[in-house]
Amino acid sequence: MAPRIASGPAEAVAGIADGSTVMIGGFGNAGQPMELIDALLQGGATGLTVVNNNAGQADEGLALLIKERRVAKIVCSFPRQSDSWHFDAAYRAGEIELELVPQGNLAERIRAAGAGIGAFFTPTGYGTQLAEGKETRTIDGVNYVLEHALKADIALIKALHADEKGNLVYRKTARNFGPIMATAATSTIAQVDEILPVGSLDPEHIVTPGIFVDTLVRVHSAATPVSQQKESA
Repeated sequence: MAPRIASGPAEAVAGIADGSTVMIGGFGNAGQPMELIDALLQGGATGLTVVNNNAGQADEGLALLIKERRVAKIVCSFPRQSDSWHFDAAYRAGEIELELVPQGNLAERIRAAGAGIGAFFTPTGYGTQLAEGKETRTIDGVNYVLEHALKADIALIKALHADEKGNLVYRKTARNFGPIMATAATSTIAQVDEILPVGSLDPEHIVTPGIFVDTLVRVHSAATPVSQQKESA
């Protein structure tokens, strides 16, 4: 089944309800679906649980959702940096809940959800406050902590190109969390630079199969169209 092709970011995110758990791709600004986040901000959904690598930066993207107190809880591995002032303000005021997860554990919890794995044992975090209240086990002389899969209602991701079946390719490091988040959400919304006819993408370059993509939206950018890339190759 082909994904829905939205006319714009606002239409793409219109169905996101209050209280939803939303995964947002990106490693800092790289791969962060800024236009979808802006549309989510304009759409009014609140009480969100956001899963992201960090807690936003400066005055754009996720940081603005936090500034407007639309995020009730954030699950991330890197909540503080020099320009994460909106998260700092919300956290110090007790207006946002933080679940801090080591980056490798965060990625594996998301991947596990997409793979149908309910939980897994990892040594990361054992013996620290992050392991308090969690099941532990010693396996072959190594101490492990049980971590549960992390799934979401919605994933907002950014890719470079899609075809009309929803197959996605990414641009370099902008790939980061996008592929695993697409598999771990009930509904995945992908913003892309171009939506191409089926057969335009090299099957060997497809990272996210279209079966994991529910909505596509083309967002114009300065990226070179794939047709021009082929001509210049």
